[in-house]
Amino acid sequence: MKLEDLILVSVDDHAIEPPNAFAHHMPARYKGREPKVVQRGGRDVWEFEAKATGYMGLNSVVGRPKEEYGMEPLSYEHMRRGTWDIKARVDDMNANGVLGSLCFPTFPGFAGQRFQVHEDRDISLAAIQAYNDWHLHDWCNAAPGRFIPLMLTPWWDMQAAAAEVERLAKQGVHALTLSDNPTVHGYPSIHNDYWDPLWKACADNDVVICCHIGTGVKAAHASDESPIDAWITSMPIAISNSAADWIWAPMWKKFPRLRMALSEGGIGWIPYLLERADFTHRHHHAWTMSNFGGKMPSDIFNEHFITCFIEDRFGLKNLDSINLDKVTWECDYPHSDCTWPNSADVFWEQASAQNISDDVINRITHLNAMREFSYDPFAILGRENCTVGALRAQAKHVSIEPALGLGGAAPVRDPNKPVTSGDINRMFAAADAQTAL
Repeated sequence: MKLEDLILVSVDDHAIEPPNAFAHHMPARYKGREPKVVQRGGRDVWEFEAKATGYMGLNSVVGRPKEEYGMEPLSYEHMRRGTWDIKARVDDMNANGVLGSLCFPTFPGFAGQRFQVHEDRDISLAAIQAYNDWHLHDWCNAAPGRFIPLMLTPWWDMQAAAAEVERLAKQGVHALTLSDNPTVHGYPSIHNDYWDPLWKACADNDVVICCHIGTGVKAAHASDESPIDAWITSMPIAISNSAADWIWAPMWKKFPRLRMALSEGGIGWIPYLLERADFTHRHHHAWTMSNFGGKMPSDIFNEHFITCFIEDRFGLKNLDSINLDKVTWECDYPHSDCTWPNSADVFWEQASAQNISDDVINRITHLNAMREFSYDPFAILGRENCTVGALRAQAKHVSIEPALGLGGAAPVRDPNKPVTSGDINRMFAAADAQTAL
């Protein structure tokens, strides 16, 4: 195999919703009350029910030189167009050699958590359904074969949640985003049978539960004086706390076809987690009363958990310690961790260094994702048109040079000291204050 022969399907990317995303999909009775983009303090922000609820800049730095990463983008014109425009997104995917993409929300929160805390449940449900319809019809279906659709559900009504899963699954949506720890948002834990109707709907309709890092358990800032690099380092691994919680959760016995994904979690740390989980079970289950029906915790993980990585040399070196059939790849466009426009090159260099076979490469780059997410781009596009080489040939008109000076808030750096957690928290506070103006 050559680099040009790779087929890359990313199970973790993000869409910056365009300003009109909700306008055509909210019910007529809520006309004028749909989430919309407004100008606040010189910044484009989303507003829902007269409350400014989020801005996009921090997660939309793709295409900028790394020196301009941070809080700089303030409006859509300060972002690369592929972050929010579907045609430009496909162009950027082609330039990167990426065939397929599963895109998490931005304004609603990666798990749709902003819609789960509003007092008016009726309009919240309408907003969730409007988002789902925009995401499926205006985003994914605008480029057939290129996207794995992802749905939101209401957390406050499990019958409505199950109904939404069934509604979307009939239209080909087989992925749902959910917090890795709903108790953070005031909901029952995943150990509570409250969630059983949702688990059953997902199992019955072959829907994967996708838990993105940061939607529940978050990496902690050690101190305001700690370099922000320390926090960024621990972000993916932080989901290990939730991974352990999900391993010991009861839904796997009740719904054995259910699966979940640790989105943006990486894979290098997983062999030790599984070793520790099995150690814990052997040493403690006699008094903790945990019961896996003759299985080990690692068996539960390997049967039900989908994993993914961006760059992970250690993980690729130790693929024999995890379930190869559940390992997938991700790009993370347009976030600062993404490797665009060199994702194919980065993966190829790391895979080649480990002498990974063509069979394993195909499994972790696309075949596992296609099977787990019920996604078949070959039937639509033809396999020969899905390779890195074929896609990049369609993108010769796309500029991949770093875009200097896209504008926004000028980065403030002191070459004599690192940017700290306190600096970033103060940036967030200042941005929130501007948004409230």
